[in-house]
Amino acid sequence: MTTVYDIPADMLIRQVAEELKKNSQIQPPDWAAFAKTGVHKEMPPENDDWWYVRTAAVFRRIYTDGPVGIQRMRSAYGGSLNRGSAPNRFKRGGGSIIRKIFQQLEAAGYVAHGVGGRTVTPAGRSFLDNVANGLKSEAAKAAPGLAKY
Repeated sequence: MTTVYDIPADMLIRQVAEELKKNSQIQPPDWAAFAKTGVHKEMPPENDDWWYVRTAAVFRRIYTDGPVGIQRMRSAYGGSLNRGSAPNRFKRGGGSIIRKIFQQLEAAGYVAHGVGGRTVTPAGRSFLDNVANGLKSEAAKAAPGLAKY
């Protein structure tokens, strides 16, 4: 069966975000329309569905890198802070966003909190693998050299 590792990340994240929109447990908070994703950003995201895309990306990272915690995910979603004429410095991403995403994925039953951080539950693994399996033919057309049969 096709897994998350067999599908390009951009295709998988886009499709998982569409599937997560159907889940009532995954909803952006009221403040999400105004929030920046970290101190290194100047403006909030322009995409109206950015919450679902970020949730799908975090979900995929938990699957591939788990167990992970909030600090490690903040480092993954950080970036360079523009300090004017001074050299740029790396700043971690927003922790509240990642924390809320973790809590929503736990409420949906896709992620569990363990000793070393969050890990994907069997239900979450099944959800991601089923989405990846549905994208198998599309991925084979987009990148024939990467396709596994």
